[in-house]
Amino acid sequence: MVKETRLYDILGAEPNANDAELKTAYKKGALKLHPDKATTNPKQDPAEAAKQFQELSEAYQTLSDPRLRQIYDQQGQDGLTRAKTGGGGGGADPEDLMSNFFNGGGGLFSSMFRGGMREEGPKKARTIHHVHKVSLEDIYKGKVSKLALQKSVICTECDGRGGKVGAVKTCTGCNGVGTKLMMYQTGPMIQRVQAKCPDCDGEGEIIRPKDKCRKCVGKKTVIERKVLHVHVDKGVKNGHKIDFKGEGDQLPGVMPGDVQFEIEQKEHPRFQRRDDDLFYHCDIDLVTALAGGTIFIEHLDQRSLKVEIIPGEAISPGELKMVRGEGMPSLRHHDHGNLYVQFEVKFPPRHFNSDEQIAKLRDILPPALEVIEPENVDEKDLEDVDQSQQRRAQGATMEDDEEDGVPQGAERMQCATQ
Repeated sequence: MVKETRLYDILGAEPNANDAELKTAYKKGALKLHPDKATTNPKQDPAEAAKQFQELSEAYQTLSDPRLRQIYDQQGQDGLTRAKTGGGGGGADPEDLMSNFFNGGGGLFSSMFRGGMREEGPKKARTIHHVHKVSLEDIYKGKVSKLALQKSVICTECDGRGGKVGAVKTCTGCNGVGTKLMMYQTGPMIQRVQAKCPDCDGEGEIIRPKDKCRKCVGKKTVIERKVLHVHVDKGVKNGHKIDFKGEGDQLPGVMPGDVQFEIEQKEHPRFQRRDDDLFYHCDIDLVTALAGGTIFIEHLDQRSLKVEIIPGEAISPGELKMVRGEGMPSLRHHDHGNLYVQFEVKFPPRHFNSDEQIAKLRDILPPALEVIEPENVDEKDLEDVDQSQQRRAQGATMEDDEEDGVPQGAERMQCATQ
């Protein structure tokens, strides 16, 4: 025995109807009252059909929800209104409800048998997105960052009602939906527009100013500061996302939103990263390149790597060497990549020694290649280039940087040698 039958009468169903019978009744009523069909029927008032269609949709929305149907059967419309007001319920958009039965892409009738209603999860508040900039040192070692944010939480003074108990009334202009289906006629054409309800300003509820909650002023939520501990794991990649489920905004009647932090790796003055490998530019003098020596590389964890250049190894300008296992840790297993060192050999300045001492280099260095002078020789002199000519010449070779195995823009560092 139900307390009221008004919604069942609107839907054209018996109070003991099951879900399938409710669905069938709604389909029949929707086909008859939908405004698209009403505009083509000269015997039917479009405005009246739109009103009946909205009532039909609201009735089905209530009776197809087991919780709301039980409340309506036991307590009637008054109990249903209290449940929606306190729990943030509210009506559904009739067009959204119709899309569960009729796919709008093919017209009103073409999608009648395309699979019935679509399944939708509970509504959820928006996700708060933040970019968390992290240094390469912190990614190498791992870090826990404390980040503060502001979010909306349910007002504890009024429990999210916005006002005193019983003071929050469902808007009669839109029946709590927050929108109205407005009909406009232009000549023979009738246009339907879903507009915000002017009576409640789209809220679906009306609270007298004197009855509003003093803490949230009728907004149902207040702003709260929250500190989250963001764990930056070793080896995390640029663009990695860290989610905090349910730590976002709260709204009455919906699930709390999430907070998502996106890792953005800061540029580093000494190292460049490619996946789990590190790249480092090192400037050495000609003596070290030829006769060997020791270089020190300050790593991301403040260690100084001591690297020996073997005498006679003869490091060439631009040559790339590798230090195994001194790259970045991998995200999951923390196995380390490699450290690649590209050498730039600094030559001594002009006239760095006497002609006699320079001549002795020929006795030490490998013999020069034999040059055979060709016929028809035209002697020319080499000239120095100015800065603009040098920039133009360098610009022509920048495209080859990636082929050398080192990312563009990598800064050269002077290595400490002994």
